[in-house]
Amino acid sequence: MKIAVIGRGGREHALCWKLAQDVGAQNVFCLPGNGGTPNNRPIAESDFAGIRAFCESEGVELVVVGPEAPLAAGIVDELSGGRLRVFGPSRAAARLEASKTWSKQFMLRHGIATAVGAFFASPREAAAHVAAQPGGVVVKYSGLAAGKGVFVCRDADAGLDALREIETRHGADAPVVVEELLEGPEVSVMGITDGRSIQLLPPSRDHKRLLDGDAGPNTGGMGAFTPVPDVDDENVCFAPPRPCGVGLPAVASAKAGGQVGSPTTQGGGARPNRMAEIRKQIIAPTLAGLAADGMEYRGFLYFGVMLTAAGPKLLEYNARLGDPETEILLPALSGGLLQTILAAFDGTLEQAPLAIRPGALVDVVLAAGGYPGVIQSGVPITGIENADALVFHAGTEIRDGRLVVSGGRVLNVVAHGA
Repeated sequence: MKIAVIGRGGREHALCWKLAQDVGAQNVFCLPGNGGTPNNRPIAESDFAGIRAFCESEGVELVVVGPEAPLAAGIVDELSGGRLRVFGPSRAAARLEASKTWSKQFMLRHGIATAVGAFFASPREAAAHVAAQPGGVVVKYSGLAAGKGVFVCRDADAGLDALREIETRHGADAPVVVEELLEGPEVSVMGITDGRSIQLLPPSRDHKRLLDGDAGPNTGGMGAFTPVPDVDDENVCFAPPRPCGVGLPAVASAKAGGQVGSPTTQGGGARPNRMAEIRKQIIAPTLAGLAADGMEYRGFLYFGVMLTAAGPKLLEYNARLGDPETEILLPALSGGLLQTILAAFDGTLEQAPLAIRPGALVDVVLAAGGYPGVIQSGVPITGIENADALVFHAGTEIRDGRLVVSGGRVLNVVAHGA
């Protein structure tokens, strides 16, 4: 089988690396790719006609979409058909990420544990509401913003500053969601779904601030690790292949339907089974909601969760894998990825678990000078071949025969330990 991976970042390099283990590197193409991905083709992520023509000429049977923009633009709807399978949600289902307004309304409509929120047609329309929240709010631009559209505001003045920033970046008519300010550690939960059931990857946590000590500006993500102590303990055991309490958690399969429970209180006694709460209060009602709304969703699904004192709360969906989390989650697989992806098409997802190897993984992102602002592009990169670690490329390209910096987040250095 020949596979085309759409995208140019570290996530896409990790996908190419993993899928090559199933079909061989010669059968994996990356469009447009970066300095580390195999068999690159200079076809833009938005060039659906070009992607289709390439797949037809090369006999590609599976397209795996990495980034959110082509999903939101309807790449799955445009390319699916005949022998070509496109792994990702439909344009309608991709609104889970593409529209914070639509996504929040979906959460509320289907009883998913989340923060209280309000919707506004513009930053100016939201100003009075934000000014009346002295304890702080979270302000979100409703559209896609490359991971930079969410502002955590500790007081009303910061909230008003966030609204002005959204107006500057996205215009006076930019829709806005304003939510209550939740407190607690965050966890990323991702899986492969056919819209009715899901096979989960291990929980992970990323770090978004630029500097040590959770300081500096927000970025697309400066690193990630798994397992997550808040979630992965001896109470978390869902399925084979391993017994409880050994390395990474066994993979879960959550069925659509079931009861949506109330958040578990954090009183005395044993620590709550956080992953069981997430499955019950967030994942199961999400799958039930997709089914109830008739949404076609066959792809990766990301749940951004905050572990609050009142139980887990869903912060956001992503209609694709997170980055940099992908760079640790795919190396965490002891078996293949392709079998589970194909099972999502064939109606056999429940019989295709993801095998997880024991141990911990960490990813440290190397960023270009100036990131997340104006970067120093074109700087030569050397020494990767000497790294005693797995290295995934992101903002790199081959220029005049040399590997150079081409983006803000340049490399992902990944290590595995017992």
